[in-house]
Amino acid sequence: MKGWPGEPQMEYDVLMADGNAAANAGRQITDVIFDFGNVLIYWDPAAVMTPRYSDGLVEQFLDNDVSGFYDINNELDAGMSNDDGVALMRERHGDQWADMMRYYLDNFVDSLTGVVPGARVLINDLKAAGVHVWGLSNWQKDSFPIALDNFDILRSLEDRVVSGYVGLRKLHRDIYDYALKQFGIDASGALFVDDKAMNIVGANEAGIRGVRFKDARALRTLLIDAGVAIPAVHEK
Repeated sequence: MKGWPGEPQMEYDVLMADGNAAANAGRQITDVIFDFGNVLIYWDPAAVMTPRYSDGLVEQFLDNDVSGFYDINNELDAGMSNDDGVALMRERHGDQWADMMRYYLDNFVDSLTGVVPGARVLINDLKAAGVHVWGLSNWQKDSFPIALDNFDILRSLEDRVVSGYVGLRKLHRDIYDYALKQFGIDASGALFVDDKAMNIVGANEAGIRGVRFKDARALRTLLIDAGVAIPAVHEK
């Protein structure tokens, strides 16, 4: 199985307000909470591996049923150290995948391949319009400083909650509640943006509307349609 275990089907770039978030449908958006990986900055683990490993081996490494890569990432995101994560992979899946995981973690910076087009300007436009911008991401505490040092878009957010530091992890409701409290905001005016459907489900459980992200231009249009006063995309 490739990709994150438990990912449900969900459309991209559609405003989701199910369950506890339904009561906030149509309310003014005052705060936008962004995930980081593949929303603000690109994360591509394969980019780390290709200098040393064949495409076939990289494909197996990124297949959770073969190596447990995403299961171990979940443990890392919840607060486990890199060393303990490699040891757990070695115990569960053997030396080959554990050695590759060690290489991946040691060269993690190469997985961060750039800013998502349109994200920087969108954040600046939201701030100019008086909309608050925040960050909420599953990220391992040993590697997050690498991202923070290399991408000022993350530092442009008003505040951030990172799972590895707080010992909580999306999609569980407690991290969303924690973030709302830390940011000093209410779920009623918040919108959460993430590339994973499961994390939108978690946001809705906490009363936060959500959008499964694929494209910054589509997100801009969605926000405008929801009443956020930011510049539109020129059609002519």
